[in-house]
Amino acid sequence: MQKIDDMTAREIAALVARRDLSAESVAQALVERVEALEPGIMAWQHFDGAQVIAQARALDQAGVQGALAGVPVAVKDLIDTADMPTTYGSPIYAGHRPTVDAAVVASVREAGGVVMGKTVTTEFATFKPGVTRNPRAAADAPRTPGGSSSGSAAAVAAGMVPLAFGTQTAASIVRPAAYCGVVGYKPTFGLLPMAGIKSLSPTLDTAGVFARTVDDAAFFVSTLSRIALPTGDVKGWRVGICHTPHWDLASEDARRALQVAARHFDRLGARVVEAVVPGAWAGLAQAQMDIMGFEAWAAFAPERRRHASLFSPAFADLLVSGAAVDGERLAAAHALAIHARGEIENLLAQVDVLIAPSATGEAPPGLDATGNPVFSRMWSLLGVPCVHVPTGVGSHGMPVGVTVIGPRWRDARALSAALQLEAAVRG
Repeated sequence: MQKIDDMTAREIAALVARRDLSAESVAQALVERVEALEPGIMAWQHFDGAQVIAQARALDQAGVQGALAGVPVAVKDLIDTADMPTTYGSPIYAGHRPTVDAAVVASVREAGGVVMGKTVTTEFATFKPGVTRNPRAAADAPRTPGGSSSGSAAAVAAGMVPLAFGTQTAASIVRPAAYCGVVGYKPTFGLLPMAGIKSLSPTLDTAGVFARTVDDAAFFVSTLSRIALPTGDVKGWRVGICHTPHWDLASEDARRALQVAARHFDRLGARVVEAVVPGAWAGLAQAQMDIMGFEAWAAFAPERRRHASLFSPAFADLLVSGAAVDGERLAAAHALAIHARGEIENLLAQVDVLIAPSATGEAPPGLDATGNPVFSRMWSLLGVPCVHVPTGVGSHGMPVGVTVIGPRWRDARALSAALQLEAAVRG
C-alpha cells in the first residue's frame, strides 16, 4: 500500500471510511513523521502525539464517519481549540486555553477529522516572524516559509499533514504557499466562518487552507462550506494575464512563473489574453494597509491598554500606523475598495479567470522577515477567491508559482482553472 504520509486527504478519508485503514494507523504514521522532522522545521506551536493518537483511537471505537474520516488537519495558532492552547503568536496569551472550538475546527471534528495540533503563526498574524523554517531550503541556508501562516504551510510542505488551516488578511495564505511550494486556497471573503479566530481586520480576515493538491484544497473547503467542487476543463476559457500595478517588483523568477502558467493554459485550449486593470488600482495596496491598520488599532484596544509592553516593535508600529488613519482617509480607502470590487466583477465577466504573481519571487534567505506581501494585498481587499498553484522553481531552486483568481462566490471556477494548471505542470 502507498505510504500514508504520501496519501492525499481524499484517499485517507476513503480508506478510513471503508475500514481499509484505521484512523489510529494514519495518526500514528504522521505523528512519527512530525517527531522525525520537527526539530529541523519547527512548524508546531503545540503538538502532543499521544493526544493525537487518542483522538484517532476514539474515532475508530465510535465507528468513524464523515467526509474527513480520519484525516489529520493542522490548525493555525490563531484559531481557537478547546483541547489545546491557543496563543495567537504572542507572549500575552501564553498558555491561553479557549473554552470552545472555532467554528471551522468544530466542523472538522463533526466531519470525522483529527486535529493534529497548532501550527506557528506570526504575532497576531502580522509581521514578526516565528521560528519556523522553510522545509524546501537547505538546513545550513535557511529561508523564510512566509507568514503569517508559517507553520501551516511548512507542515504541509514537509508531509506532516495533508491539510492545514491558514488565515489571510494581506498575503498570509498565498505567500507562504508560494514560498513552500504547496497549494494555498484563500476562498471568497466570508465563505468560511471566522467565529473563534482572533480578529486583526474584520473587513479583510479570511480563513483558508493549505494542501499538497488543488483537489484536496477544494475537497476540504467544500466539506466545510458545501461549495461546488471544480469540474470540467478550461478549453475555450478566457484566461487573463494580470501583471497588477506592482509588476516592477516582480523578479525574473516571478515573471517566468507567470509565462509558464500562460503557456500551459494556451496548450490546454484556453484563450490567453492581457487583462489590463484600471489605473486607480495602484492605490488598492495602500487602501488595504489603511483599513488593516485602522481596524487592528481598534481590535487590539484591550491588549494596548494592558499589555503594550509585550508587543513586538513591528506590531507596535502597525498599531501606530493604524492610529494615524483618520476617518476621511478610512472612508477613501473603503470607497476605492467598493468601486474596485465593481470593476473586477466587470473584468471577470470578460475573462473567466485571472492569473497573477503570487509573490515577488522565491522565498528570501534568512528568518528575520516573512517577505513582501504586495502581490496579494489587492486581492484580499477585493475579497475574491485565490488559489496559489506551484509551477516550478526559481533560480535558486526554491518554489515559485502563480495565483489563479476568480469572481466572488464563484470559487469553483478558480479551483477548476487551478486544477487544470496543476495537472499540466505535473504532466
